[in-house]
Amino acid sequence: MRGWRRLAVLVALTLLSLSGETVAAEWGTINPGQSTMEAVRAQYGGPTRTATQKVEGYDTAQWVYEGPQAPGGIRRLVVDFGLLTPAGFQPALVRSLTLEPKPGAFTQTTVLEGWGEPTKVSAAGQPKSFFYESGLVVLFDTEGWQVETMLFTPPQAPAKGQGTPRP
Repeated sequence: MRGWRRLAVLVALTLLSLSGETVAAEWGTINPGQSTMEAVRAQYGGPTRTATQKVEGYDTAQWVYEGPQAPGGIRRLVVDFGLLTPAGFQPALVRSLTLEPKPGAFTQTTVLEGWGEPTKVSAAGQPKSFFYESGLVVLFDTEGWQVETMLFTPPQAPAKGQGTPRP
């Protein structure tokens, strides 16, 4: 499943520069494209570990919360900072938020009740995933029921030719 997660992250990163300043799907009061490092630290405290890297030539930061520092029901929370906006690169702005829930914490029903019907779903024969234009990609286990990864980003335009549109 790591390949699908990596693909979802790459698609989201590619589309981030196209997004405007609109409301994104949020989790735990953290809103990609709007929340800052200070807001994340106020909500979750200091991270378990940090890393820095270059993304498209910009210095970015990543905070990881695991074990007792992770929010309840979450095995791992990863917050990536550094977003290119129309006003320029903002190093302290949340670019994405990745949740890896504990088994049973989120199911397909939980996602549908919390975020509604997805904009698109994965194509038949592909691992189950939901795509929301509001900035959420949900990847499910092989049975298509338990959530393995939730990726929150600023709002996204649907990728052409990907998945099945929802009415």
